[in-house]
Amino acid sequence: MASSSFSLENIFDLKGRVALVTGGGTGIGWMIAEGLATNGAKVYIAGRRKEVLEKAAASFKKGPGSGSITPIVMDTTDRQSISTAQKEIQTEEGRLHILVNNAGQVGPVSPFFNNMDAPEHQSAETLGRALFENESFEEWGNIYKINSASIFFVTTAFLGLLAKGSEDKAGYTSCVVNISSISGLMKLAQNHFGYNSSKAAVAHLTKLMATEFALKKIPVRVCGVAPGVYASQMTVDRLTEAGGVDKVGLGLLPVPAGRAGTAEEMAGTVIYLVSPAGCYTNGQEIAVDGGYLAVNPSRV
Repeated sequence: MASSSFSLENIFDLKGRVALVTGGGTGIGWMIAEGLATNGAKVYIAGRRKEVLEKAAASFKKGPGSGSITPIVMDTTDRQSISTAQKEIQTEEGRLHILVNNAGQVGPVSPFFNNMDAPEHQSAETLGRALFENESFEEWGNIYKINSASIFFVTTAFLGLLAKGSEDKAGYTSCVVNISSISGLMKLAQNHFGYNSSKAAVAHLTKLMATEFALKKIPVRVCGVAPGVYASQMTVDRLTEAGGVDKVGLGLLPVPAGRAGTAEEMAGTVIYLVSPAGCYTNGQEIAVDGGYLAVNPSRV
């Protein structure tokens, strides 16, 4: 084997790869989209707000060897919207190599839950009643719809194009990367039972799809990334406060790294999974969390 096969430009080569990143205009989605495009991929960033997507795409600084970033309006909770976007990419590209399911929301929060001085903690009755009345079935349904169910529908809609993407380069297999959260891997509720359980559903859905696609001989890998504390629309305000990393993490113990994760660390993890270097990795979820799960109760 030639030593050149180990060069970074070969094992992490993304040139000519077509990618779709949902929730790609802000936060972690934008970190991933920018990382993929900087390294040669043609990236479609999807979201509901056209102006946000266009602003993000316009901010991309194209350099030597860079790919491109193109906005595409898509609501990941609406089948017609997903189908319209699928047809657009099918017409423009005829294939897809990378799908990053990143779109998500926090959902219902009960901030009193971790405040042991709050009046809601007078008894099991008062705590249970407070949780019962503070959250709703509609909120829970919506958080599962956007965080979990959308991954199933987006992935299945683009599955044919992803399989096509596995045909044009020997040894390369298209990849789906589901962005879950350490919140789906830990045993603490962090004031939001709905969000954490919906992210746990994402982690298991990743395993289900990877296994079933492999058994059905569909040449598409499915992996997951579980971010720890990163700057996003959900966290950016709290991260600017003193001790913000641990206020966001809400763990029993602080984040060992003592800081939030960087865009390069997030993008780099996804680049590994979707590049030739990651083509022997399937059905795995990587926690990128600064050691958070190592010191806090988790199920892994």
